Amino acid sequence: MVKRLIIPTTWLVVSAILMAIWLPAHAGELTAEADRTRLYEGEVLTLTVKGSTKIDINLSNLFDFDISSLPSPDIEKVTPEFEILARNQQYSIRTVNGDMVGEITWTYQLAPTSTGEITIPALTFKDSVSKPVTIEVVDGNPPDQADTSRDSFIELSADKAEVYVQEQLILTVRLFFRGNLIRGELSDPQHPNAIIETLGKQREFSRDRDGVRYRVVERRYALFPQKPGSLNLPAIRFEGQARDADGSLRFLRDSAALFEVPVKGVPQEFSGSTWLPATNLTLAEAGMPPTLNLKTGDNLARTLSLQATGLPSEALPPLPDSVPGGLRSYPEEPQRNTSTGPDGITSTLTQTRALVPVEAGKLVLPAIRIPWWDTQSDSEKVAVIPAQTLNVTSANGATIPSPTATDTRSAAAETDSEQSASNKGAATDGGSFWQWVSVALAGIWVLTMLAWWRTRRITSRTLSNTDFEGARKERALFEQLLDAAKEGSTSTPGLFVSWANLRWPGHSFHSVKDIFSVLPASDLEQELQQLQAHLFSRDYSDGERSNKWDGSALADALKKARKTKGAPSSEAGLPPLYPSNLSV
Repeated sequence: MVKRLIIPTTWLVVSAILMAIWLPAHAGELTAEADRTRLYEGEVLTLTVKGSTKIDINLSNLFDFDISSLPSPDIEKVTPEFEILARNQQYSIRTVNGDMVGEITWTYQLAPTSTGEITIPALTFKDSVSKPVTIEVVDGNPPDQADTSRDSFIELSADKAEVYVQEQLILTVRLFFRGNLIRGELSDPQHPNAIIETLGKQREFSRDRDGVRYRVVERRYALFPQKPGSLNLPAIRFEGQARDADGSLRFLRDSAALFEVPVKGVPQEFSGSTWLPATNLTLAEAGMPPTLNLKTGDNLARTLSLQATGLPSEALPPLPDSVPGGLRSYPEEPQRNTSTGPDGITSTLTQTRALVPVEAGKLVLPAIRIPWWDTQSDSEKVAVIPAQTLNVTSANGATIPSPTATDTRSAAAETDSEQSASNKGAATDGGSFWQWVSVALAGIWVLTMLAWWRTRRITSRTLSNTDFEGARKERALFEQLLDAAKEGSTSTPGLFVSWANLRWPGHSFHSVKDIFSVLPASDLEQELQQLQAHLFSRDYSDGERSNKWDGSALADALKKARKTKGAPSSEAGLPPLYPSNLSV
């Protein structure tokens, strides 16, 4: 019995394809064709190489196929003039005069590494040789009129041709591309001698260039050169893939470099100790009483705000803290805030200090001067808060002497006098000794009661004056707090802490958080948080703050908190001295 070897038709087709690649055979023609012969620096071209080979099928090598031994053209010849980004290959079979012929197509994505005329050398596959292909690579910076052959390109622009050291330079990066982008990487600017901040999120829109519709990705950066000289940024690079309407993939690649930016040093005529190049800088003050009249012991919350356009908050210098000897200064932690927008960076430094006059007289707050360099007019300017004179008078009842010691000495002198008189009488009339002793003791008792009554009256009067003065200070400070809350002043939190220490003494509040840890006023806490959000919002400006802020709700919450009966207890959270399960 003879067994027949039956090979299905499918296996014959597969074997024919594999043998066309693996088995030795006579080579056919080899062609190499680029999708374009002129492109910009950084773009990618597609090179298609086609070859054919005669298929020799026999059963002896049908099952010995090794995929790792598939041949291909010597594409490595294109390096280093080109970088091979990707490669692909396809196979097909056709019959020519009764012979099986396999056709192979290789597709390569090549990126030129230089400009000028570059030649793709002749490639070989078995005994076949292709013809060389010459490519022209032009400068990567596109002209004003877009080239419709470009699939993607990068445009860079800066808002200034030259800058001072540490001055803000705004860099705009725009990526133009066609098709549906399925993958892409756009590099960020980097430089070892520059601080670079991203200005918000990237924008995406469409734009026409010479009749061609492009999709655009725009990013903006703020650059602050830290050294004089020349700023040369490395090229911004893009690599990605896009899918055409017919479903085919295209590699996109481009790069662009910004022009060299001269960086000037600090001008010799600048008089300040801290170099501040900005487009605008303002110095504001809040919390000072309109008449500058105070009493010793008053609590004054003075807030200074320094705002600069075109500088990060870390570059702003500390605000001066010098005060005359008759004032005690209690500074809070400075607050720095930086906001970013499409037009650059705006920063704010806020410093609040509690000032308490301890001596009567005229106390002069020195002027505050901060020199800065206006980059728009290229000249020095000075932000100034003029000197101010505080008229401080002694508080009522602050120096009332205590009469207790004087009255006691008087009573003791009178007692001694009476005792002397009684002793004299006793020596004169020994028979009436005990009678005079009784009279003397009665007199001493009466004088002691009179002295006690008088001391109690004076002490009560002194305490009443002190309570009245404390209530007057609390009421005056509360009125100042209400005005600041209605205006949306930055001094409101500091005034709130000072007023709470007068309203509920004994707690030594240091911050708003300390107050709300013992005071159950969620509505007031929420209104103060809204005020803080308003003060440090992105739309903050001295001219617009009072127009946008409505402090009526905050004022009502403060009035409600002031009516709270009894002082908030700081011991509310303490455990009981004797637990309920312990018998005492």
